[in-house]
Amino acid sequence: MSGYIPILVALGILVCLVPSTGAITIDINATPAEPHIGDTVIISGNVTGLKTIAVYLYVKGQDLDSHGVILDNLNIPAGRGMFTTTPVNMGDGSWEYAWDTSVILGTLKPGRYTVYVMVSPMDRFRFVPEEQATVDLTFLPSNKPENEVPLSPAIPVMAVFFSGLIVWCMAHRSGR
Repeated sequence: MSGYIPILVALGILVCLVPSTGAITIDINATPAEPHIGDTVIISGNVTGLKTIAVYLYVKGQDLDSHGVILDNLNIPAGRGMFTTTPVNMGDGSWEYAWDTSVILGTLKPGRYTVYVMVSPMDRFRFVPEEQATVDLTFLPSNKPENEVPLSPAIPVMAVFFSGLIVWCMAHRSGR
């Protein structure tokens, strides 16, 4: 039995060294066609040539970690087990991810970003080129109005003052 161990180890190494014949493709649909910060971007694609249960996504762009970051929290660097993932349909290899940019943590600024999709959980410096694809997105400023403060901070203070004045006047009047 111990004579088979070196053969099994050699076979294991050989399997790891054989290049993958798989390829990954990526398409993108954005609603609207030019996404604004706050829009949901649909990222979809197809994995061909190999079987995988999930794809791993991360984004790189201005003011983000150089390794890339996960899509839902722009403060967390990609790699070391941290990725945005989405399942792959085992029947046809298709996958889809809805990136809702209105609920992410961190600051997404207007500009150009690259979304990376990989079939293994590695950061962008440790990848197999045949097992990744990218798509560039240019985000426009949000088309939603900024949250506005409905009242001046002085109004509640004045309301308390006038309420107190009315109470004082009523108390003073009933004391006569």
